[in-house]
Amino acid sequence: MRTRRGMFFACTTACLTLLAWTLPGHGEVSTESLLDELTDLDRLTRLPQPAYVTRQFSSYNRNSKTPADAEGWFANRDMGYYLRTEQHAGRQEYVMMDVAGPGAIVRIWSANNKAMLRIYIDGSNTPAIEGTIPELLGGKYAGIPEPLAGCRARGWNLYFPIAYARHCKVTSELEPIHYHVNYRTYAAGTPVRSFEPADLTRWAHRIEQIAQRLKTPRTAVELPAARKTLEYDVDIAPDARVQLAEVTGPAAVCEFVVIPHVAGPDLEAALRACVLEIRFDDARTVECPLGDFFGTAPGATPYESLPMGITDGPEPQMWSHWRMPFQRVANVQVRNLGTTAVRLSGRVAVVPREFDAATCYFHAGWRIERDIPTRPFSDWTHLDCTGTGRFVGSALNLMNPVQTWWGEGDEKIWVDGEAFPSHFGTGSEDYYGYAWCSPERFVHAFHNQPRCDGPRNYGHTSVNRFHIIDDIPFTRSFRFDMENWHHNAITRTTRAAVSYWYARPGGTAKFAAIDREQVAPVRVPPFELPRVAGVTEAEAFTVVMAGATAGIAGPDERFSGGHYLLWQEAAPGDRIDIIFPAEDGDRQLRARLMLNRRGPQVRLYVNGQPGGDVVDLSHDRNTPTESEIDLGRHTLRAGENILTLEVVGPGKKTGPNVTTFIVGLDYLRIE
Repeated sequence: MRTRRGMFFACTTACLTLLAWTLPGHGEVSTESLLDELTDLDRLTRLPQPAYVTRQFSSYNRNSKTPADAEGWFANRDMGYYLRTEQHAGRQEYVMMDVAGPGAIVRIWSANNKAMLRIYIDGSNTPAIEGTIPELLGGKYAGIPEPLAGCRARGWNLYFPIAYARHCKVTSELEPIHYHVNYRTYAAGTPVRSFEPADLTRWAHRIEQIAQRLKTPRTAVELPAARKTLEYDVDIAPDARVQLAEVTGPAAVCEFVVIPHVAGPDLEAALRACVLEIRFDDARTVECPLGDFFGTAPGATPYESLPMGITDGPEPQMWSHWRMPFQRVANVQVRNLGTTAVRLSGRVAVVPREFDAATCYFHAGWRIERDIPTRPFSDWTHLDCTGTGRFVGSALNLMNPVQTWWGEGDEKIWVDGEAFPSHFGTGSEDYYGYAWCSPERFVHAFHNQPRCDGPRNYGHTSVNRFHIIDDIPFTRSFRFDMENWHHNAITRTTRAAVSYWYARPGGTAKFAAIDREQVAPVRVPPFELPRVAGVTEAEAFTVVMAGATAGIAGPDERFSGGHYLLWQEAAPGDRIDIIFPAEDGDRQLRARLMLNRRGPQVRLYVNGQPGGDVVDLSHDRNTPTESEIDLGRHTLRAGENILTLEVVGPGKKTGPNVTTFIVGLDYLRIE
């Protein structure tokens, strides 16, 4: 083992007085003070001063009222729900948020790109901010540039803070949309200077400075000049535990860097098998697989956020800028639960830091669950903890064995024993700041999707979100659940999540000890489109009716071979003829078709003879028929035969305004 350790120098009160890391003053909350919080990781280490709570308005489905009603609790279609509608200046506005101050908006998200948003402050009838979502949430609004706002993977986000002293209302002129509005409410009497449009000019230079810093977030947080760096270079044998650093306080870890020297595909397994443990004073507050701790797993996918990230290259550098204060001693260790030795090098930087009655310990906890069934729907807990502190981030790795979307589930955040969660979201990707199940990779100071294997949402996905200005304080307890809501009803997924939070001494959390079985690699087989044995795929058929609007749709693993024959713009009475090959003789025929929202009732014919009963293809989503449709026995001729589809009329679940229909044919079984 090659390592350099040292006992950190004693720190005098005079030294601490010189440091900038001191308790913030109880001054006025304003645009200026809130802008400073966008890049201030140190403030998260202390109980909020002035005190506040963080909550969320959203368009979640209002049928979700109690876990006792499973159907309502997991209701989807989380859009178009508002507090009320109002008439204003001759237009109708939909109220998304209406709350008394003092407070501040700290995040707005939407999946939609056409609505006009208006933000009214302190009872004024004139909006302080007015703009379309692409302008205001897209970084195009004058004075609020990228990356304080922007669209990533189809999700629109605004992180520009908006303070209000007495009241705030947010409205949309378009109905319906998906939305979140995250906001703080300060204790009564907290002095707040409300946002006014002139702030965008008054603080233009400061806004531009912060925007530029957030574009390169690793350098946005300046490391203290008074820090002392301890370097390490260690070999960790299987079943061994090695200390990376031990330092005395009062102080705070301000930088932690790990460089794994592992070649090739074994890197993923090694970073999951090496478990990071950090003890501050008498408590172990961090226990997490090394790779997962740095916000993306499995492996070391490059990305860069404000508190942590991973550099690109054959030996990636994984770095953390989380501030981690302690009073007496900090001990950083790694234990190897794998079967091969691992070499790690890097550094731990610490700086003198007072630990007082407002200071909190840094925590990171990890849990994994394999082969979770997608039905019945369930709430999967990321974090369940007690104490006093604040929640500051979440990283999720999900292994999805199919292409279809895994993350329809909403986040539900319960603070201090609430009867109903104060954060009730609209979808997993919405919480992480993107939208519409997009597999697009993106990076940002506050939220990222560094990995999405594909095709579509197949394989490993890694997402994270760091609550820097939108942190969530708690005084007694905190619980973060995410619905396990998958569009595929018969598959299973594996979830692994890291939660990051700060808590005063004595805080507890419910995490199982990490063992060898938990860290075993979750392997993803190469993607292959599923095929039903013994059938003839419809995408191989030929459409012969002149003028028919038909083509091949997919890829979609719900259908055999991933594709299907799609007939669009079909009206009642229309027919389509499809040529399929066969051998001479009497044969039993069965078919699988597509159900969808524009599905009609259809009648099928084989070589001009009726093929079974009329079939209703209407459904509330696109999916294959649950079972094969029996077309009966027919005399086929060697070579070409004709399957005819005829639209009879609307299906029972077809919408009232649908006049043309969609018919999909997956395959034909000939026995």
